[in-house]
Amino acid sequence: MRKTAAAGLAVGIIAALGFAMPASADTNGSAQLSVLHGIPDTPVDVYVNGELTLDDFQPGDLAGPLELPAGDYEVALTATDAADASSPVLGPATLTLAAGSNYTAVAHLTEAGEPGLNLFTNDTATTAAGEGRLTVRHVAAAPAVDVLAGGSPVVEGLTNPNEATLNLPAGTVSAAVALAGTTEPVLGPTDVQIQDGVLTIVYAWGSAEDGNLAIAAQTVTGLHSSPDGVPSGSAGYLAQRDASTTFLMIAGAGVLAIAVAAGAVTVVRARQGASH
Repeated sequence: MRKTAAAGLAVGIIAALGFAMPASADTNGSAQLSVLHGIPDTPVDVYVNGELTLDDFQPGDLAGPLELPAGDYEVALTATDAADASSPVLGPATLTLAAGSNYTAVAHLTEAGEPGLNLFTNDTATTAAGEGRLTVRHVAAAPAVDVLAGGSPVVEGLTNPNEATLNLPAGTVSAAVALAGTTEPVLGPTDVQIQDGVLTIVYAWGSAEDGNLAIAAQTVTGLHSSPDGVPSGSAGYLAQRDASTTFLMIAGAGVLAIAVAAGAVTVVRARQGASH
């Protein structure tokens, strides 16, 4: 049985990290940090700077964003029955948070199926009116993919742990995805909603070989906010309707479906430019 519900997870990580001062701190600013556990079948305990921060953190759990002092944080993942962080299953790794930046730390599998930890910087720069931003992150033990539009690849060879980002007109786009080097869709065509002033981040995680691929979709709103505003909010299953950062977990075969949106819009823009 899980030791914590989703509500307890979010509260616990905020409380614990709030007291885990960075090894090297910038006291003049803070950063936003969200956390995704994307290693299947591997509940872990999370230690930050040697202190137990998350007990029995489950695959698919998401938490944050947390507002933390900028600086360096040493993170280690251990077995759930570990007495301390001396024998981690992943790490220790140092996460460096810069003041004013927005991050997501992801524990995931490499393409070869080994545990890995990556700190992604979320692009919260202001978008133009009528546009949103889409970022696709490949953090699954799965091969590279191509994004197709009109039957042709427009994003090629997206591999673990890389990402692709585009600013897109708000609305619905339709496209498909294929294994790298092929043009036969394995997913899609799929309709995807691009929201005005919202950063949508899609994570493909899990293992293709083990048949447990899934997607996590994180949204960060407020990209049209004033220069002094910092996009942030709540996450996970605690997210409210007005939260500026939310997470949605979607399990199943549609692991890379949202990734195809980038390709469709690229081709649409090219055609629009050619017609003028």
